[in-house]
Amino acid sequence: MAQRRRRRAVATAGILAAGALLASSVGTPAQARPRPVDLQILSFNDYHGHLEPPAGADGRLPGRPTTEGYGGVEYLSSTLSALRTGHRNTLTVAAGDLIGASPVVSGLFHDEPSVESLNTLGLDVSSVGNHEFDEGATELLRMQYGGCHPVEGCFDEDGFSGARFPWLAANVTYKPGVRAPRPVKSYGWWFERRTGRTVLPPTWVTKVDGIKVGFIGMTLEGTPELVAQAGIKDLDFRDEVVSAGLAAGDLRKRGVNAIVVLVHEGGLPPSGAAFDFPCNSAGGAAAISGPIVQIAKDLDPSIDLVVSGHTHQPYTCVIPDPAGNARAVTSAMSFGRLVTETNLQLDRRTKDVVRSSVTSANRPVARATADPAQTAVVSKWKALAAPLANRRVGSWSSPTGTDITRSLTRDTESALGDLIADAQFDRTRVNGAQIALMNPGGVRANLIWASSPAGEGDGVVTYGEAFAVQPFANTLVTMTLTGAQLKTVLEQQWAVRSGIETFLHLGISNGLTYSYAPTAPLGSRIVAGTLKLGGVLVDPATSYRVTVNSFLADGGDSFVELRNGTNRVGGGVDLDELINYLGANEGLTPPVPNRATKLATP
Repeated sequence: MAQRRRRRAVATAGILAAGALLASSVGTPAQARPRPVDLQILSFNDYHGHLEPPAGADGRLPGRPTTEGYGGVEYLSSTLSALRTGHRNTLTVAAGDLIGASPVVSGLFHDEPSVESLNTLGLDVSSVGNHEFDEGATELLRMQYGGCHPVEGCFDEDGFSGARFPWLAANVTYKPGVRAPRPVKSYGWWFERRTGRTVLPPTWVTKVDGIKVGFIGMTLEGTPELVAQAGIKDLDFRDEVVSAGLAAGDLRKRGVNAIVVLVHEGGLPPSGAAFDFPCNSAGGAAAISGPIVQIAKDLDPSIDLVVSGHTHQPYTCVIPDPAGNARAVTSAMSFGRLVTETNLQLDRRTKDVVRSSVTSANRPVARATADPAQTAVVSKWKALAAPLANRRVGSWSSPTGTDITRSLTRDTESALGDLIADAQFDRTRVNGAQIALMNPGGVRANLIWASSPAGEGDGVVTYGEAFAVQPFANTLVTMTLTGAQLKTVLEQQWAVRSGIETFLHLGISNGLTYSYAPTAPLGSRIVAGTLKLGGVLVDPATSYRVTVNSFLADGGDSFVELRNGTNRVGGGVDLDELINYLGANEGLTPPVPNRATKLATP
């Protein structure tokens, strides 16, 4: 589809050129400025393999009624088709996290369904995000270039041919001395590129009515804090601003003046803001916070548009570049609920974007008309997944019929986070575990009380529902920490991540309690005399056995003290152990999330 659009653009260029010659022959003034080229860019981010419409809060839009649902690739595809109508030149782009942390229909098959659906909707180009590296660089190359899974083989009769769109990785390079694997295609982009030996191409260039338009793709520099280390040990993740500047210089050398950055790093709109809130105040300041603000302010002035992601938030803002010129910065939330439509003009003389022409707006993906081609893709993979996804694995009790919820904002204690910690503690007591801790970002969905369409019954957990909660397949690790180290780990719930201080509230297993004061100095927020295990004060000098998943054990999410844990013993896969715990505790009552107590003052 994208290739057809590009061929149409080239043909149009020839027609316009012929028209220009004809006009000049009948006396058109030589000084008349050529008509600019119109270009539509449709963008989205953080798709995360959501082929089916996301459920509950994951399918809603801020500012819209909670009875309305949005997203699902059948509707995302039809929305894109509708938005393209009437636009001669249109490109569809994405800002990373297209795969990884996916629901069961895609996740069971290592996100081959996600790639197939993105091929079907006509995606032209995307940046990588942190979740593209969940299964390591080698698996990402398979996603790009194709081939059956090295362990599980082919999942359907067609095999897997890979993505028909390029993933870009301008700031992800192989470490010095590392011999890079040889993919299907040659590493031709390494030569005469200042970005170095990138794992995937740093840039992609297409022509629109004869004008070159270049795209730079990057993930956030902090990706190593978010991904298991084993799969990325050979890679460096570099500064976004520096990498984009190098890539932009390379593009300009190739005669590209119209440049768009696709970056998997984002911002945060004001609390309670609607999906289409007016981002810029009368004074011009962007009403968002977060890392993307400073990145956008510092990116090379030759870059004309910034499409961002990662925070799962919606915004269309204008943030001036270092030269003081207006530059649009956008994000389309997550899970295919929104598409950002940006319209702009390209100057035929300068071959650059006319900045004053750029307009952006977030368009809802309403569940109105389904794309039949995507319906076929979804139906195929649902049928393959059903035998395992619908298997009953456990149940819980709830007199009020209430879901077991995660912390959507990750900064509060949650019943589901504590339940997972309880399960990991229980399943690793054989390793001497006394405590278990669970990172909130690893809890990807709520456990829903109501029966699914499969008919398993209220309060019954299926394999697919459990998979949606914990899709990463991390292994469990039990280690020894002193009481002092345990306190340090809990203090690291507050840390500067991607340039801003954030609070990631760990799930904690039954028996561990403490109080915290969020206004106390960083590093001193666990209130003295409140950290207890089984009602007994934790002794700084005493050793304790603590279970975490392998992501945390590697220091993920800036919990770096866990790297110092000793006497490590491996456990099972986190999902398997959650399922085993649910099966062994039929009808369990979910924990009340009151193990950590927030105090107003130190």
